Amino acid sequence: MKPLFKQYNQNQQILLPPSLEDLIPTKHPVRVVNNVIHKRQIDHILSQYKGGGTSSFDPRMLIKVLVYSYMLNTYASRNI
Repeated sequence: MKPLFKQYNQNQQILLPPSLEDLIPTKHPVRVVNNVIHKRQIDHILSQYKGGGTSSFDPRMLIKVLVYSYMLNTYASRNI
C-alpha cells in the first residue's frame, strides 16, 4: 500500500501577503535549508513508510523543519 502524505505546497496563495515567499527575506538562511533539502534524494526514507491509516506529513518538510531548528540551536521537540 502506497503511503499518503498531507498536501505540501510551498507556493500556496493566501490573501495577505499574496505569497508565503513574500514573508521570507531573500537572503534568509531558511532558503538555503529549503534548497539543499529539496535537492536531496530521500527514497530510502520514503521506502520506510508502510502506508495505510491517516495521511502523514511530507518527510521532506519534516527534515527541513528539523535542520532549520538545529541551525537555531533548538533541539527539544516541544520548542520546535
